[in-house]
Amino acid sequence: MRRALPYLIAAGLVFAGWHKYHETRDRAVAEAEGGSYELQSVPPPALTADSPVERPAASFAPNRSCDGRKYCSQMTSCEEATWFLQHCPGMKMDGEGDGVPCERQWCGHR
Repeated sequence: MRRALPYLIAAGLVFAGWHKYHETRDRAVAEAEGGSYELQSVPPPALTADSPVERPAASFAPNRSCDGRKYCSQMTSCEEATWFLQHCPGMKMDGEGDGVPCERQWCGHR
């Protein structure tokens, strides 16, 4: 057990540094593009009789918003990645430009 302890501590430090690096990088990218890394609360638009009805996806939370995530590694499903690609500017999830995001991680061609 004594031999493993330094390795466990080192692994924990590496993981913490990796997490901090990605958080700092995402914040810098968001700020460089004029956005804000912090989540912002935006009130929904007022509904009128002529408003289209948007049906929420079953597995993705109905309270959607462009929250600064742009990469496949930040998504949790194909549905979520597709919604972000269709509704948010500056997405980095469709390398082929075919409208299908995250083909390796979430929305692979079958």
